[in-house]
Amino acid sequence: TFLVAAAYGDVFGDRDGLFHNDTRILSELRLTLAGAPPSLLSAAISRDNVFFVSHLTNRPLPPLGGRSIPEGVIHLERSRFLRHEHLYERIELVNYGDHDALVPLGLRFGADFRDMFEVRGKTRSARGTLLPPEVAQARVIFRYQGLDHILRTTVVSFSAAPYLLGPERADFALTLAPNGRSEIFLCVGTRADAASADRSAYRQAAAQARRAMRERMRRGSRPRSSGRLFDQWIQKSRADLAMLTSDLPTGPYPYAGIPWFSTAFGRDAIITALQTLWLDSGLAHGVLSFLARHQATGTSSFQDAAPGKIIHETRKGEMTALHELPFGRYYGGVDTTPLFIVLAGAYADSTGDLALIEQLWPALLAAVSWMEQVGDAHPHGFISYARGERTGLANQGWKDSEDSIFHADGRFPSGPVAVVEVQGLAYAAFNAMARLAERRGGAMAAMRWRLRADTLRSEIEQRFWMPHGQFYGIAVDGEDQLCRVRASNAGYLLFVGLTDPARARQVSGQLLSADFNSGWGLRTLADGEARFNPMSYHNGSVWPHDTALCAAGFARYGERDGVLRLANEVFEAAVHFDMRLPELFCGFPRIAGEPPIAYPVACLPQAWAAGSAFMLLQACLGISIDGWNGEVSIDRPRLPGGIDRLTVENLRVGARRVTLHFHRVDHRVVAFSEAVGTDEPVSVLVHV
Repeated sequence: TFLVAAAYGDVFGDRDGLFHNDTRILSELRLTLAGAPPSLLSAAISRDNVFFVSHLTNRPLPPLGGRSIPEGVIHLERSRFLRHEHLYERIELVNYGDHDALVPLGLRFGADFRDMFEVRGKTRSARGTLLPPEVAQARVIFRYQGLDHILRTTVVSFSAAPYLLGPERADFALTLAPNGRSEIFLCVGTRADAASADRSAYRQAAAQARRAMRERMRRGSRPRSSGRLFDQWIQKSRADLAMLTSDLPTGPYPYAGIPWFSTAFGRDAIITALQTLWLDSGLAHGVLSFLARHQATGTSSFQDAAPGKIIHETRKGEMTALHELPFGRYYGGVDTTPLFIVLAGAYADSTGDLALIEQLWPALLAAVSWMEQVGDAHPHGFISYARGERTGLANQGWKDSEDSIFHADGRFPSGPVAVVEVQGLAYAAFNAMARLAERRGGAMAAMRWRLRADTLRSEIEQRFWMPHGQFYGIAVDGEDQLCRVRASNAGYLLFVGLTDPARARQVSGQLLSADFNSGWGLRTLADGEARFNPMSYHNGSVWPHDTALCAAGFARYGERDGVLRLANEVFEAAVHFDMRLPELFCGFPRIAGEPPIAYPVACLPQAWAAGSAFMLLQACLGISIDGWNGEVSIDRPRLPGGIDRLTVENLRVGARRVTLHFHRVDHRVVAFSEAVGTDEPVSVLVHV
């Protein structure tokens, strides 16, 4: 359940509203004083992301049997939060005038029950039936009978009966003495027995919401630094991840982003779990468990499903239930399956938890079997994709917009398409399976998967490397032709450690050049390539998670200056975005004194954008955790600009914990550790 509203707190019914399970259950909520909107003073979201508060004041109010009220006399505060399936709101009015004030307050509301994809612009040939609203003393009930035979309900309740209540509006007449105040409580829910709308219910639900958020925020290790702004960024990123994480029966799971992707995505959740694994392995545990439970077992061209594939996206709306769209359970992500194995291997290496791997082993075998079958069908063993039906995604890597994969002259490739980063992830997945098989005593299987990884690596180096460009092409098409385009996808090969050091230096050097580096992070496509557009979704914009993955790749090859440069740039971008990094922003070059340029419909917040802060910090500090041996390695640590001291509290290493301290001394960074509580000391290896 999530809400998109204006700074006034109003919902107008365009692309905003209160959404539950991919359905808009509240499409209008507008507050007026004497029929006109009040004036906005300020609006903000609390640091913990629980409360939205808007401060408003009146425009001149006409006399209603008494005095007229001058402008700026009535202060109005709208305070709201979400708890479970309910929106709670308190509207408080205070009269700062010298005389009694009769304030006519109106609320307009409505529920259109449109599917999320309708709100995003999809048209439908038929819809279900909106039933007549039911008006009671202090509440209105809206109902919609969907074509999927599900009856959806919205209940709008008030703490007191308005003097006029209809199917679309409630009108109150509030008399306020000088310095007098009055409150109205509002609750919007999805059941006819929805929670009551009064002060007691509001306070109780608010306390529960704050307590739940505190519990989420306590999970994992906590970085703290000497930099106030840097700590604000870290804290906001933690709060955003906590807000986006749902506690499912399988464990915590980060939903991708608000508004359009507030649901379980495979790729986004896996990368978010990788970004935060060093601080909180519990998130990876929940992600792996959920994805294993929802792994494909059958074949469907409509869903792009095949046995062993890991889910790309889940939806619960009417359109997906009716198969108007394939996204109810959709498997059209070519990278999610190798990413699943990569995360399992990284989780095991970081925690030493072989018990979860035993539980996941059938799912891991099914996943690697799918990879092997797809690879065997390709002349070079590559993992390629081609959608089963036109309703599916045309491109199925992380850059899944229709124009994101192309040849150097701008032509779109024939399928099936093998994108470069997926081959790198497949290489890492085969190696991860080999390591896990060895832990389980499967030496022969380990040898087979390691051989497969080595063979794939050789083919990647031969088929994707562009000698004249000193870079890797973005894809190989169905006619075995290389798309000779320089894109950030090549950074994944550094992230997984596939390429040799010489080529890694050439790739990182180009990624850090002005062609890619906007000054706020890395563009997804090099300036000068066909289809480059800094305002596009995937062809020249900056995605923070993409920059963080490339930075982690730089760190793997010892490119410390490049890591620090990117970390500083992304942090400075976050400052301009009020410490909340969006899903993406425009890739225009940085100009002194000007902020980064927003992408107008980016998700905000978004899970892997928030998680990028932690992957960048890990790359700076050079931290890696060996859960099997209970060791932490710190490789040539660096601190972000302006930070002299940084502490990582309660870092879990296998079954033990340690606190790490980093101090800047002259021109280098020193690191030392201390055991937590009664834990045995953790071995900390520092290379400076």
